[in-house]
Amino acid sequence: MIKNPFEAIVIGSGATGGIAALTLAELGVRVLVIEAGPFFNPKEALGSEPLNTFKRIRGILNSENKMQAQHPGFWKANPDLYINEKENRYKTPKNKPFIWTQGRQVGGRSLTWGGITLRLSEENFKASRVDNYGSEWPISYSELEEHYTAIEKLLSIHGNNDGLNQLPDGEYIKPLPFTDMEEEFKSKIFNSLNYKVIHSRGFGPHDINSDGYWPRSSSIGSSLAKALKTGKVELLTNQIVEHIIINKQQNLSTGVVMIDRLTQAKNKLNSKLIVLCASTIQSIKILLNSLENRRTQGLIEPSGKLGSYLMDHISTCRFFSMPSNNIKKVTNQKLTGAGSFFIPFGNNPDKSNRVDFIRGYGIWGGIDRFDPPAFLKKKPQTKTGFLIGHGEVLAYEDNKVTLSNNLDKFGIPIPLIRCEWKENELKMVKHMNKTIENCIKSAGGEINQLKDLINLPFLNLLTKNAFALQDSPPPPGYYVHEVGGAPMGSKRDISVLDKWNRLWECKNVLVVDGACWPTSAWQSPTLTMMALTRRACIKAVKNY
Repeated sequence: MIKNPFEAIVIGSGATGGIAALTLAELGVRVLVIEAGPFFNPKEALGSEPLNTFKRIRGILNSENKMQAQHPGFWKANPDLYINEKENRYKTPKNKPFIWTQGRQVGGRSLTWGGITLRLSEENFKASRVDNYGSEWPISYSELEEHYTAIEKLLSIHGNNDGLNQLPDGEYIKPLPFTDMEEEFKSKIFNSLNYKVIHSRGFGPHDINSDGYWPRSSSIGSSLAKALKTGKVELLTNQIVEHIIINKQQNLSTGVVMIDRLTQAKNKLNSKLIVLCASTIQSIKILLNSLENRRTQGLIEPSGKLGSYLMDHISTCRFFSMPSNNIKKVTNQKLTGAGSFFIPFGNNPDKSNRVDFIRGYGIWGGIDRFDPPAFLKKKPQTKTGFLIGHGEVLAYEDNKVTLSNNLDKFGIPIPLIRCEWKENELKMVKHMNKTIENCIKSAGGEINQLKDLINLPFLNLLTKNAFALQDSPPPPGYYVHEVGGAPMGSKRDISVLDKWNRLWECKNVLVVDGACWPTSAWQSPTLTMMALTRRACIKAVKNY
């Protein structure tokens, strides 16, 4: 159990949990990190082939990973890093699915993160000033800039400074090169459509010689590892936080109640500071279960908005082939967060201004990074590529997380997730699809279904019901970029948190993961989550 005294509890050990622990420790605070799952060693966490594939197929057949298998990331990582859906249930309305991807282990979902790191811009923080929809962030880009830079330096992010207003430049090591086919695509797209194709920003492939046994993109391979080395951080595993304890005056937290995952024993821990990094829906669940309508001395939440405004990125995908012509060089350049490209339109995706939706999107892609061996290719003289559009989803009050009347095996209420695409998102997807089709056509490519590109006997069986390969956009949760539910704001009657990520009526509880977002923007959110975490933790230490 716990060996050392502590002053702060960090709930969750993923991307934000690692940054919270490191930031607090470097400021001299003793920290206890509570993780709901076990600690895997690198061999257990990363797994190996073909065993990983066998476990994936088993998880689909016995419904342990039925929904999570919809996401491509499931097919790249060890399936043991995805929770058993039978044991970790949640509810959704009939015919309105939500794919909730969870990772209960030290490192959390940072072990399955795609590793793309994009900054938000001022137009994202203040979008409502332009279109008059919803709330704006209570902070500006300038208030987060130094924290973006600190995180990028810490993690050694690959990227290029492109001078784009909609995607601010950062502190990067050199970008990973395009493949030859990507260079050709980039040139043709710019010449015919005037679209700028840029290097993606993020992590390259895991290099055990330079990174060590853990990927640098994971918290256990970067921030959390550094935090533990300070000697001020202790890790407590297999402990599920049930609720936050509130004092008699209902204005401060005094600690948490947790349940041992293995023995189901319930324990209480006291702390001066609580930092919620459990991931968006888990953090909402903990807060909802701490409210005064469920506890004698429960949390007061004056806005009544807790759980509302859940968002994810809406996405659409197209596979395509491009004639390889005289390009015969084998690139061996893997598809990674930095080993890919972006067409970053932002909030002005059509210069003609004839769009019938608000906010914006970007298109992520790669060519000749995952081609199968020649004998499996149905189009041998081509290279395979993909384009994925992901766009901002508006904050709707009725897209929300509540607690159902059903309890899990630990006696904790099961979340009910209500979230669906609305008219603005569906119009955006239509525009995305048209843009993607124009890009592929202008580059001399041909849109194909995956089954028409790869000759695998069982491929049709595995993909026939895949959300990503259907005409309609995949349901919410698919992109694993869920945010919102406990939004930051400038007024307590319309937001759950203040501008420093503190609960309005309980200032020693910080919510720094995706739950704190008032809007979703279009960029991958993890870098911004980590920057927000660093900013909030520094402020919290100054206050105490």
